[in-house]
This record gives sequence, structure tokens and C-alpha cells, in this order.
Amino acid sequence: MSKYLKFFVGISVFYLLLIAIGKEDLAWYFKPLLLPGLLLATNESNNFPTKKWLFLALTFSWIGDVILMFADKGELFFIFGLVSFLIGHILFITLFIKQERIGAPNKLIFGIGILAVAAYLYTMLTILLPSLGDLKIPVSVYAFVISLMLVIAIRGALTWRNPMNILILNGAVSFVTSDSILAINKFFTPLPNASLLIMSTYLIAQYLITFGILKLNEKK
Repeated sequence: MSKYLKFFVGISVFYLLLIAIGKEDLAWYFKPLLLPGLLLATNESNNFPTKKWLFLALTFSWIGDVILMFADKGELFFIFGLVSFLIGHILFITLFIKQERIGAPNKLIFGIGILAVAAYLYTMLTILLPSLGDLKIPVSVYAFVISLMLVIAIRGALTWRNPMNILILNGAVSFVTSDSILAINKFFTPLPNASLLIMSTYLIAQYLITFGILKLNEKK
């Protein structure tokens, strides 16, 4: 593991511990330091065809992190943060599509995966739409895009090299889990330990996707 990945793990554990012990006000100052470790690890890696897509996806995720730090100042910050993460997910989709594959996906398993994600999307929108107000369209678009990201990750998991394919898929699932907890907590009902759950699944997601992609493209 590179020194930058170790830094990411270290700062993430420290950040989550602060949240776990109720020091969210202090943890707030460390949030901008979370993703730079992954960005630096990506930057120092050998060149590979999808490197720029991974770097850009992480960059827009980091921008979203920073903007959402000020979400309590007004809804506009939440919307801009949402847009930044939306762009980030589109970049992850592009990354997954362009990542080299070693075969064709099993059509039956892929079809089951698509149905599962469609069921998730339908359930989430059914739960959230009544309470979204003016945010119905942007949140619906965001939900569709993260669902598409998961579908493309499922296809990748059926065509990429083992075991990194499973790591990346687990990262995509963790990302969707994090966003789902955030949406339910914000728009439907407050959840216990929401901040810890949202950020732990989010950081796991970013690490697994980054580590998996870097390993897939590592020179032998």
C-alpha cells in the first residue's frame, strides 16, 4: 500500500472516531483532508488508460465534500454539492465503461443485477418523492445516475479481473448505501448515528473503488 493510501486510511479512521465520540464540530475541519490521499495515490501511479477518469471522479467527489460542509448555510450549497457528486458519478460510470475487460458478462446474472438495481431505485423514489418538494427532479436524476453507476459496476464485476472486480463492486454498493442513508436521513426520517453511517460507507466506497482500479491497472 502506498504512503498516500495509508494516509487516507489513517485520516479516515481519525475522522470517523471524532464523529463516533460526538466531536463532529472538530471532525468538520478534517473533511477536506480525506480524499487528497486517494488523489495523490492516483496521481503517483503508473499511467493507464482510465487514470484521468479516476482522478477526475475523485476530484469532483472532493469538491462535493467541501461544498456540503456548508449545506447548513442554505439549500443552494446542498444543490451544488449534489451537482458535484452527480458529475463525479458520471465520471465513475465513464471510468467503469472504459476500464479494460477480459470477457463478456454472464447475461443472466447481469439481468438479475439490473432488476435488483431497478427495484432499489423504485423503492427509494417511492419513499422519497412525497417529501422532496422542489427537489423532486434533481434528486430523481441523481438517484437514476447512481443506480446506473451501480449497474455498470455490476457489468464490470462480471468482466474484470478477480478479485479486484469484487472490491470495486463492493465500493459501488457502499457508495449507493451512503447516498441512500443520506437521502433517507435528510428527506424522510432522521436516523441514529446517520453521520457515522454516511461517512463510513462513503469512505469505504472511495477506497475500494480507487484501490481496485489502481490494482487492476498495476504493471506486472
